[in-house]
Amino acid sequence: MDSEQLAEIAAEACDDRKATDIQLIRIDEVSSLADWMVIAGGLSEVQVRAIAKSVEDRLEVEADRLPLRSEGLNEGKWALLDYGELIVHVLQPSERGFYDLEAFWSHGEHHGFISANLSKAS
Repeated sequence: MDSEQLAEIAAEACDDRKATDIQLIRIDEVSSLADWMVIAGGLSEVQVRAIAKSVEDRLEVEADRLPLRSEGLNEGKWALLDYGELIVHVLQPSERGFYDLEAFWSHGEHHGFISANLSKAS
C-alpha cells in the first residue's frame, strides 16, 4: 500500500468521526519529513481523541500499520500520529488557527477531502 492510499484511509477515518475541514497535503516534493500530511479538525477533546483513535484503528486493520510515534492523545487539543511516510494532525480550532499548518505547508500539493457523508446526502 502506498503513502497516498494510507493518507486516503486516514482521511476517511477522520471523516467517520465527523472531523472538520479535512486536508490532505502531499509534501514529498518539498520535504523529507514525510510523503503526506492529513490535517483535520475536532471540536472538543473527546472528538480529537475519537478521530485519532479512528485513524489508528483503520490503519491497523486495513494496512497493518501502527504509528511510529503519537503525541497529544491525552490532552486532546492537538493529536499527532506519525506513520513515517504519513503524518496525521487532529487539532481543535484554537490550535489549528494558531499553528496554521496549512499555511506552513502551502508549498505542498493540497488536496481537499470530500466527505462520503456529504456525497451521500446529495
